[in-house]
Amino acid sequence: MSLALSPEQAAIFEAIEGTRDNVFVTGRAGTGKSTLLNHVNWNTEKQIAIAAPTGVAALNVGGQTIHSLFRLPIGIIADHEIDQNDQTKKLLNSIDTLVIDEVSMVSADLMDAIDRSLRQARVKPFTPFGGVQLVLFGDPHQLSPVPGDPEERAYYADHYRSMWFFDAKVWQEAGLRIFELTEIHRQSDSAFKGMLNAVRHGRVTAEIAGALNGMGARRPLPEEGAITLATRNDAVNRINASALAKLPGKSRMAEADIMGDFGGRAYPADAKLELKLGAQVMFLRNDSAIDGGPRWVNGTIGTVVELSDTVVVDIDGEQHEVEPASWEKFKYSYNPVTKKLVKDVVAEFSQFPLRLAWAVTIHKSQGASYDKAIVDLGARVFSPGQTYVALSRLTSLEGLYLTRPLRPSDIIVDENVRRFMSEAERERPVTARGR
Repeated sequence: MSLALSPEQAAIFEAIEGTRDNVFVTGRAGTGKSTLLNHVNWNTEKQIAIAAPTGVAALNVGGQTIHSLFRLPIGIIADHEIDQNDQTKKLLNSIDTLVIDEVSMVSADLMDAIDRSLRQARVKPFTPFGGVQLVLFGDPHQLSPVPGDPEERAYYADHYRSMWFFDAKVWQEAGLRIFELTEIHRQSDSAFKGMLNAVRHGRVTAEIAGALNGMGARRPLPEEGAITLATRNDAVNRINASALAKLPGKSRMAEADIMGDFGGRAYPADAKLELKLGAQVMFLRNDSAIDGGPRWVNGTIGTVVELSDTVVVDIDGEQHEVEPASWEKFKYSYNPVTKKLVKDVVAEFSQFPLRLAWAVTIHKSQGASYDKAIVDLGARVFSPGQTYVALSRLTSLEGLYLTRPLRPSDIIVDENVRRFMSEAERERPVTARGR
């Protein structure tokens, strides 16, 4: 599978493929981090393993969760002994490059545990990551590690500068080349790109706020054709349930076909999808059709116009038959005959790649693009980057609607991220632009 890369993406791929250096690929929303990761996956000559901090994130990139790959316990690992059987040791010894997606959700403690696990398995106690190359993807301005209980927070306060992955102790020994993708593919309007960048970095002026509020908060909210991005799950569930109940006729339930062990409830779509004629839905993945180009992408909004064994969805006046899609859960293993890494399918989830889409949480909108959306920040924004993620889903300023005007308190940037990104820009040895 060959994906067309921009010049800066190609330069970063060269740095990943042509060296053993640890690499962190970051960039604003819509700059093509996922495209580059997929290209690495399909085109590398190295023995790679792809991992992510959550089950859904791992499914989305065709990888395995970090905890499952390394057989690590949940919670603070600290200096506790890491148990490794022979199979795990052989597996970790076969990896040339470890790719971690959504690395901004990885804590400093977990990053150090990855380092210790690799040193221990590969019997290289004095070599960072046991000599494995790390390739990290993510944007700290969008997603953050989830704080644990008070005891865990106290541990981080005592042992780390912050709980972010970039403050792990291993980076005192290991080098990290940082590349920031700069070419935005989601938005084309330079003025709107500038506004989003100001929100990302917490540099919103009165003029920028006025432009966002002037377009988003001073006109009636659309009654149809727009999705609401909300901060809270309960608000999303209430909006979707209410809108579905208002539609006439009976609903139909599509149950997912689940084979193998998915481990908990980390499903990529609803296990039970309730739909009615007229329901507003969002696509959860890109169209797999090759001929004629994709009919939809992750985040496309449509309306259900026919329900049978398949679902027919109207997208901007064109009707498309939608069939169930499959998501595969992978697990890495070591093949002693070939002496290579093997990626096996251990579970499969089949369901229509749709979700009720009168509303979705801002967190679950990650990676999606919308031509038109209602941003509902509720009484307050409660996590750094939340406002940026919501606004950056829009392809244009004209598609932005706000349930209330933006306030200065809505623009939150984590001070540790601000510190790291400013230091990283100064220390970056080679930039994508300069290659």
